[in-house]
Amino acid sequence: MFKFLKQVTDYAKDSFQAAKYIGQGLSVTFDHMGRRPVSVQYPYEKLIPSERFRGRIHFEFDKCISCEVCVRVCPINLPVVDWEFNKAVKKKELKHYSIDFGVCIFCGNCVEYCPTNCLSMTEDYELASYDRHELNYDNVALGRLPYKVTQDPMVTAMREFAYLPKGRIDPHDLPAGSQRAGKRPEEILKEMESEKTSN
Repeated sequence: MFKFLKQVTDYAKDSFQAAKYIGQGLSVTFDHMGRRPVSVQYPYEKLIPSERFRGRIHFEFDKCISCEVCVRVCPINLPVVDWEFNKAVKKKELKHYSIDFGVCIFCGNCVEYCPTNCLSMTEDYELASYDRHELNYDNVALGRLPYKVTQDPMVTAMREFAYLPKGRIDPHDLPAGSQRAGKRPEEILKEMESEKTSN
């Protein structure tokens, strides 16, 4: 008799434990059903890069003075600057400039230290290629400005979840003038100054 009761209680415990695990699994499922999907339908939807995103480098040939500062500050001596000294005007003349994005680590040192601001970081992150030699961009390819994600009519631009205004979940059709979550640097400065004056 006791053996039978023990079997019934063990069966009831196991059934309760199984129901508990199923309930826990379903609670996770229901929790994720209310969230925004993380995946992006890539060719048709693209994420808008963050404010200080470091993508492909843009080069302005006319501004370059061939000083080679970009080569000296580059951790891997990457930019190739080919110049010739013009004796008539006693200045360097730039002949060729190239960067191999297959090797570039996108640190942004060349952009930061360029004295004439002829280098700048763009939002372009689509550098995929079947041949690695196609990633070696010369001054003509570097001079082409990429399309911004927001200006491409074939693509739905999406904001990352971290950059949506507080309380928004839908990344499409943001109202005009909506700011991303968090505070801007000038707002933080104002707060710091008000704290200093109050103390």
